Amino acid sequence: MTGHKDVMPSATSLLGAARQAGRRGLPPVHLWNPPYCGEIDIVIKRDGTWFHDGTPIGRMGLVKLFSSILKKEGDRIYLVTPVEKVGIQVEDAPFVAVDFEAADGAITFETNVGDHVTAGPDHPIRVDLAQDGEPAPYVEVRAGLEALIDRKSFYRLVELGEEQEGMFGLRSGGTFFPMIEAAALH
Repeated sequence: MTGHKDVMPSATSLLGAARQAGRRGLPPVHLWNPPYCGEIDIVIKRDGTWFHDGTPIGRMGLVKLFSSILKKEGDRIYLVTPVEKVGIQVEDAPFVAVDFEAADGAITFETNVGDHVTAGPDHPIRVDLAQDGEPAPYVEVRAGLEALIDRKSFYRLVELGEEQEGMFGLRSGGTFFPMIEAAALH
């Protein structure tokens, strides 16, 4: 770890802050601007598995608590409390959308940590192409933090797609989210 060694937070202190803030729902991390205290050895793998010091965090309750104090600043993701901010490593996105329901013109995703978010203007869907040429679909969960949409859900989403102005995409919450040029599908 790097940073101020005498004020370096531990996973335990971050956990305590998350528990206290989580009693009232998601904490207001967007209002917190604490000083940077260095890096902590937490890695979120592409499949949504959290590791601390090289070991998977097996208690989902801990993962959910830590996920509640994630904050994105620029291209980096941090764990934050009102008094400290530490950097973590994220291989792709901090969340994975593991399922969804489509009803009444809206697509509502469920993440690996139990968040539910309905795609729309405030929660856009986007699709990038991975290095291997495969689509990498995402939905914004909160404040710039995205969920990678898992493969089984993405295949189901494609079945809901439609064509609009030469693009194939999805509609949710009154918004059309283009995914690929429609001509590429023929």
